[in-house]
Amino acid sequence: MSNSKFYYQFDNNALEVIQSSSIDQIVASHPILKPVVSAGESIQSDAYVVGGWVRDLFLNRTSKDVDIVTSQSGIELAKKTAEILGSTQVNIFKSFGTAMIKDHAIEYEFVGARKESYSHNSRKPEVKPGTIEEDQERRDFTINTLSICLSGPNQGKLLDPFNGIEDLKNGILKTPLDPITTYSDDPLRMMRAIRFASQFNFSIDKESFQAITSQKERIKIVSKERIVVELEKIMLSPQPSIGFNLLEKTGLLKILIPELTALKGVSEEDGQSHKENFYHTLEVVDNISKSTDNVWLRYAALFHDIGKAPTKRFNKKVGFSFHGHEAVGAKMITKIFTRLKLPLDAKLKFVKKMVYLSSRPIALVDENVSDSGVRRLLFDAGDDMDDLMILCDADITSKNPMRVRKYRQNFVRVRKKMKEVEERDQIANFQPPVSGEEIMQAFHLKPCREIGVIKTQIKEAILEGEIKNDKKEALELMLKLGVEMGLKI
Repeated sequence: MSNSKFYYQFDNNALEVIQSSSIDQIVASHPILKPVVSAGESIQSDAYVVGGWVRDLFLNRTSKDVDIVTSQSGIELAKKTAEILGSTQVNIFKSFGTAMIKDHAIEYEFVGARKESYSHNSRKPEVKPGTIEEDQERRDFTINTLSICLSGPNQGKLLDPFNGIEDLKNGILKTPLDPITTYSDDPLRMMRAIRFASQFNFSIDKESFQAITSQKERIKIVSKERIVVELEKIMLSPQPSIGFNLLEKTGLLKILIPELTALKGVSEEDGQSHKENFYHTLEVVDNISKSTDNVWLRYAALFHDIGKAPTKRFNKKVGFSFHGHEAVGAKMITKIFTRLKLPLDAKLKFVKKMVYLSSRPIALVDENVSDSGVRRLLFDAGDDMDDLMILCDADITSKNPMRVRKYRQNFVRVRKKMKEVEERDQIANFQPPVSGEEIMQAFHLKPCREIGVIKTQIKEAILEGEIKNDKKEALELMLKLGVEMGLKI
């Protein structure tokens, strides 16, 4: 099978080097392994580099995490490696039998080979010392079981007991043991399978896919924090729709984010229908991923239409409508973030803001739109105006080239209009030209409701174009408003 569609090409040269070279030649090609080789030989301990670093070596990806396994003491091997590196810092986790060293940008993690058994109600295994073969068996996918022996009887050899090399070449995600047991034991592996498929554009093995579907309810025992780590990696993959399609097809998405699966399907009444909003959403996420690595802007794209399911209405005259879906969708974001334990801070505020404003620039396309509409959008978007326009561009998913061209020309006109208004009125990052203190001094007031009323009316007058965004005109309006309210100067 050709792997031209994959995001990473299998590196046959790297495989040939590992298969045909001595440990000295391997170390010469990959010097970050040298201190571990020296440490293993020094204390007569076997050592294997295993998992992601080996997988990424054959995919020609750079990996800064080096996982080392030994059938002896991982902590002792780590201490010796640190001594050779000249590192004084060894982070030891005795209860897990692991240790970590950070050398510049590289992180080495050391662990004793282990075998695992699970109880039904937890993804935390009971761990016992094991052989390197048992350690490979416990791993999630065959492509992550690959290991290279750095010291010991098999020094310099590539260990591939589950045919991981062929699965890497063919872009297949397959579990080393029975997939139902693998996913039931640790349900987070279901998210990892989908994440790897999305990151690499790999396929999930048929039996593995069926196992995920059958075990989907087991995801409920996994902490939301661990789920979100995988979800974020899916969001940051080159084409996130791959991951979200798989989440939907396996039934996991309905458990995790039912607001998205509620968008699926097309309703038809009296011969009228609406577009398929779920797959449109995935197109928007893919589109925006070509323009930004900002995961929160990608989340805004993912959630920009979630208000359409609860606001869908049908009227014979106008057909289907989704009136106010942006405001409804923005309110739904807090519930989703809370449930998934996403941050309830400025990031939440940003996503809500993007969803709420997502249709506003489109309303400015009309050539007769007033400057006040432009000023209000500039005011509401503030620093995030550029991000909002990126989202609006991504929202163009028509398959009609003429229509796409028309939409893009419209947005060029909108941007020009916004630039003209901003240069004249300076609304972005709006600061009131008259402060509350100045109002208090002018009318000899203490803090009170009237101050807020005057400030609001000055802001509204500026946005409506009744006065310029100018200190002098604002002060004149302040005095006028105060007198009308019966305040004494």
